[in-house]
Amino acid sequence: MKSIKEIYKIGKGPSSSHTMGPHRAARIYLAHHPGATAFKVTLFGSLAATGKGHLTDVAIGEALSPVGKVSIEWQPKTFLPEHPNAMKIAVQGDSGDLQDEWTFYSIGGGAIKCDRLEINDSPEIYPLNTMTELLNWCNANGRAYWEYVDSIEDPEIWDYLAEVWRAMQASVERGIDQEGALPGPLHMRRKAANYFIRAEGYKDVLRTRGLIFSYALAVSEENACGGTIVTAPTCGSCGVLPGVLYHLKKVYEYSDKRIIRSLATAALVGNVVKHNASISGAEVGCQGEVGVACAMTAAAANQLMGGSPSQIEYAAEMGLEHHLGMTCDPVCGLVQIPCIERNAYAAARALDANIYALYTDGLHRVSFDHVVRVMKQTGKDLPSLYKETGEGGLAKELEASNIIK
Repeated sequence: MKSIKEIYKIGKGPSSSHTMGPHRAARIYLAHHPGATAFKVTLFGSLAATGKGHLTDVAIGEALSPVGKVSIEWQPKTFLPEHPNAMKIAVQGDSGDLQDEWTFYSIGGGAIKCDRLEINDSPEIYPLNTMTELLNWCNANGRAYWEYVDSIEDPEIWDYLAEVWRAMQASVERGIDQEGALPGPLHMRRKAANYFIRAEGYKDVLRTRGLIFSYALAVSEENACGGTIVTAPTCGSCGVLPGVLYHLKKVYEYSDKRIIRSLATAALVGNVVKHNASISGAEVGCQGEVGVACAMTAAAANQLMGGSPSQIEYAAEMGLEHHLGMTCDPVCGLVQIPCIERNAYAAARALDANIYALYTDGLHRVSFDHVVRVMKQTGKDLPSLYKETGEGGLAKELEASNIIK
């Protein structure tokens, strides 16, 4: 597995695969073609199907428009073999001829691949690549998951995770102070501030739930507005982990050091899925985004609350297992319906998985690795209209019902 830095990327939403990835691809292409004055970009598959709602054209334009003219062609019905999120960039001559065309794939979480050069975000540094191997290491050495991270990564990883935690907290606090409508044709009203205010009027369980909802909503709404967030593991699922960690810090006054260590453990969970399956909604559906975010969050919360390595693995397993088969059907191609609400609900489910695991001895029949393999196969079995194309599920139903036009 690669560095856990690849799980947490600080950047602007609304989509790691549709905005972060294409923007980065365009900048890489531009760096290799500094004299170009016109570009032709062709978007394929899921990248084209929901690209306008995800601001893909805006992200590409921000990278290329300052130096030349950009024309974009959308081909949502054409899927290239390596990944549903594909794009080609070429220099366009004065007569319209295309020169030096490169193919890029946006594979999730802001990561990209290219057919012309090796893009090494980071080398493979982790020799252990499954949760079973990680759990065995912890038990054999009497150490925690975060200590395995510490034994593998450079010392600077803790400064990076501290920066990630600061960015997560800032996204909660910005989002919870905002009101008004989210951008786009859905005219969705921001809800985080109202949830926060109402939650303060309740006690105990209802207050806890309301606050968790409000914090997760705050981050997801910031993402929908193109604000700065942290992929965890993606932009579309960015509200789950910071929402829960922010709440736990407020309630239990955990130190930043302990929370940063829990971020390391959460990243290991996400890394295992990314390495062995996928975190791309276009490839495996929302189970790879919100489902993985729930698993990461359940593991982080369990560690903070004193869970053993076995209990942490169990919490993560439940967080992912109970999102198996979740489709990715963004209405209007926006990261709003059902994405924002899913983040809030998954945050609450993550805490439930954590509590359930804490009541057990950590022993269970279905391992996290079993669920990862099932998730990968389930993603392959899902029809493409349920994988970020906006052609099925809620996206189709709301359009057919004339709720949106």
